[in-house]
Amino acid sequence: MSRGTLATVDIKALKHNLNTIRQHAPNSKIWAVVKANGYGHGAVSVAQVLTSLADGFAVSTFVEALELQQAGIDRPILLLEGCVTLDQTREAISRNMEMVIHNEIQLDWLKHIDNLSSQKIWLKIDTGMHRLGLSPETGRLWAAKLMREHGCKVAYITHFACADTPEHPFNQHQLDSFTPFTIQTDCEFSMANSAAIFSLPQSLGDWVRPGIALYGASPFSDKSAQQLNLIPAMTLTAPVIAIHQIPKGQHVGYGANWCAERNSTIATLAIGYGDGYPRHAGNGTPTWINGHIAPVVGRVSMDMLTIDITNIAGIDIGDDVELWGKNLSVDHVATHVSTIGYELLTRLSARIERVYN
Repeated sequence: MSRGTLATVDIKALKHNLNTIRQHAPNSKIWAVVKANGYGHGAVSVAQVLTSLADGFAVSTFVEALELQQAGIDRPILLLEGCVTLDQTREAISRNMEMVIHNEIQLDWLKHIDNLSSQKIWLKIDTGMHRLGLSPETGRLWAAKLMREHGCKVAYITHFACADTPEHPFNQHQLDSFTPFTIQTDCEFSMANSAAIFSLPQSLGDWVRPGIALYGASPFSDKSAQQLNLIPAMTLTAPVIAIHQIPKGQHVGYGANWCAERNSTIATLAIGYGDGYPRHAGNGTPTWINGHIAPVVGRVSMDMLTIDITNIAGIDIGDDVELWGKNLSVDHVATHVSTIGYELLTRLSARIERVYN
C-alpha cells in the first residue's frame, strides 16, 4: 500500500497539450517524446493515452522502445540515440523500430544487416550543437550510399541548441545549415522540439518532436505554460504525517540550517530526495496547501521534508500538500531550486505511485 505520496497524471491534460501542439504544427506529424519514463509520467501509460492522437513515439534507447512494444503500443517508435551494438540494431530493425544514426560505427553496422529496403533510417545531422550527429558532408555521402546500395528510405533529423531563446542568432545558423536537407522532397526531416514548435515555425517540417510541452510545462524561461495554452499533466502531492509547534529560536532538520524567528507551526511531509524531490531545495521553496503557499524549511531528508504552516489554518495530519501541479507550476518550483522543470519531473523515483484520471 502506498504511503500516500502520489503523482496524479491528468489524462485530459495530456490530450489537450498534444492538441495544442497540433494547432501550432498542423501540417506536421508528431513524435510524442516519452523518453525517461515519459518525463516521469509513465511512458507506457502516456503512450496508451496518446496512441490515437500521436503519429509515433520517440524514446532514447532500445530498452525504452521495447517496453512500449511489449505493452502493445503499435505506433511507429523512433530511437533518438539509435542502438549501441550490432545485435541490438538487428533486433530493432526486425521489430520495425525506426532509428537515428549519428556516428559512423552505427552506419557500419548497417552493412551487416540484410534487406534494408523497407527500413527508414534517420540520419542525425550536426548543425552546430556538437553533441551527436554526422557532419553535413558525411550525412550527404551516407544518404546517397544507403539509398543506392541498400534501398533505404532516408530521413534527416537535427536538434536545436537555443530554441528556448528564439531571438538567439544560433537558431538561424542551424536552420541555414540544415536547409540543404529540408529541400530534398523525397526525404522527410525533423527539427522542431517543444520550444521550436512554439517559436520557430520555419523549423516545423515533416515531423515535430514535443517533449516537455506534452506534459504541460514550458520550454521557455520567460513564458509560462498557461501563456502557451498548456495544462500541467502531473500534480505531485504528499500527505502531512506530523505537525509540531516550534518555539522561537529552535531549529528544524539536518544541519540546523533553519531557525524559527517566531513561534512556528511546522508540518512534516512524506516525501524526500529518495522520492526524487531535490535535496538542494532550500528554505523558502514553495509548496501549496489549502489555497496558500507554505515554504520549505530545513534541509530536505531522504524520506521527508518540512514546511512552515504557521499562518495557514485548518491543517491536519493526512492532508495533502501539492509540491507542484495544477496550483503550483513545476517551472515555478524549478526556479527556486536553480534547475528546470524537465529535471524535477524526470527525477521522480519509482516509489512514488502514479495515478491516472
